[in-house]
Amino acid sequence: MIKRIGHLALTVQDMERSLQFYCGVLGFKQAFELHNDKDEPWIVYIKVCDGQFIELFYGGENKPEPVTKPIGFNHLCLEVDDIHEIAAHLKAQGITLDVEPKKGKDGNDQCWAKDPDGNRIEFMQMNPGSPQMRS
Repeated sequence: MIKRIGHLALTVQDMERSLQFYCGVLGFKQAFELHNDKDEPWIVYIKVCDGQFIELFYGGENKPEPVTKPIGFNHLCLEVDDIHEIAAHLKAQGITLDVEPKKGKDGNDQCWAKDPDGNRIEFMQMNPGSPQMRS
């Protein structure tokens, strides 16, 4: 049902400094960037290996809108084979979905829930043609 970790998402204080660390120091490659509905920079994807990424969310002074999330851990993404199967499984186990299955801005299907401590978990079904699949 769950294939692997798809990505770890972090909200960063300084995007340039974070890119220098993840790309310049650790040697990962910047894969692509997504913009929000106002066409402002929103997330920079760092490719760890095929199909696995670190998402860096703008969160500090260079964020295009006021900071609404604390700097640091944002969410864990688990890649799944079938978004509707995992949604049904979670509901059958008494887990409330925060977001029902839908298509995200990256073209992949997703749904969201929280663990017992309130940590956000994204379940994602990768779709052909998404930027992750092309990276």
